[in-house]
Amino acid sequence: MIFGHRRSTPPIAPPTPAPTRVSLWRDGLGVLATRALQIIAVVILAAGLIWGMQAITVVVIPVILALIFAAAFEPVMRWLRARMPSVLATVIVLLGIVVVIGGVVWAMVRAVIDQWGDLYSSAEEGVRQVISWVNTLPNAPSQDQLDEWWTSIQDFLTSAQLGSSIGSGAVAGVGAVVSFITGLVLMAVILFFFLKDGPQIWAFLLRPFQGDWEDRMERVGDKAIHTLGAYVRGTAGVAAVDAIGIGLGLFILQIPLALPLTLLVFLLAFIPIVGATLAGALAVLIGLVDGGFIDNGLVTAIIILAIVIGVNQLEGNFLQPVLMGRALKLHSLVILIALTIGTVLSGVLGAVLAVPLAAVAWGIIQVWDGPDTPARWARPKKREAV
Repeated sequence: MIFGHRRSTPPIAPPTPAPTRVSLWRDGLGVLATRALQIIAVVILAAGLIWGMQAITVVVIPVILALIFAAAFEPVMRWLRARMPSVLATVIVLLGIVVVIGGVVWAMVRAVIDQWGDLYSSAEEGVRQVISWVNTLPNAPSQDQLDEWWTSIQDFLTSAQLGSSIGSGAVAGVGAVVSFITGLVLMAVILFFFLKDGPQIWAFLLRPFQGDWEDRMERVGDKAIHTLGAYVRGTAGVAAVDAIGIGLGLFILQIPLALPLTLLVFLLAFIPIVGATLAGALAVLIGLVDGGFIDNGLVTAIIILAIVIGVNQLEGNFLQPVLMGRALKLHSLVILIALTIGTVLSGVLGAVLAVPLAAVAWGIIQVWDGPDTPARWARPKKREAV
């Protein structure tokens, strides 16, 4: 109080907020740029891994094939380990694999050699029939044109450029044979150790992981082996039924090379969608050329085509769901994309390996967060009831 008046205190001004610092990485465009950089980094990493694997395919391919065989025969190995030493069980399984694969290859080569003369005669007759049919067309080439084309072909075959190409191709063929033998021996050695010490090798690889990541890696390993083995065994069963069904039709029709074609159907069935189509087309073509015990090759080809379509329908609607299970069945679009990528990267072998590897990848995603819990981004969204 001064001179009877109450002293008034000036109002306190609110603190001035500090100017917010604008970050260019926090707005919408910044988030998009961050995600783009992350995607680019992932693509570069994936490209580096693929390049590295292609640079050492002589090692990578044998390891993958050995892993596939080991996963397919894991139930047999588990049963044998409980009754005999692991080394003896491994030797028995390995010898069984060698005998089966060697027997299939020997049967194909032997049958082709025995029936090559008949097939050549049938093909020659088929070419004559095609030429006769072409001559009946309105715009059929004249004999002079055919002679000119044949002369051009002969000149090309006798050219020096073709000779050098054949020479370089022979050198490349020798290198391919050496690489194949090296990979085959390496695969046999790796397969031996996978069969004998598979659980111990996996336990060693799990050592760096602890806690939740250790549990996750155990689930991933178990799911990968189970999915890969089940896929290979199921596909082998489907391929065997396809080969038996189509092979019986070929033998009844007395088609040349019926046995090699049957074995080829079995092998190509491991390439989904495309393999069955190729095998069926080849069988139809040989039936069209030869005709079997039916004089009309066109009728024989139509019968073979009907058999192939019927077997493929039986496979798609009954065998695959029963032998492979719904969990291992991939969407047709996924199969086609995997086949395309595998073929581009590694040719025919890549086409064979692409689908089982895609099935393994999808199986791993299904157990990423728990035994029955997929990865968060792969879980189906719950829709609210209206």
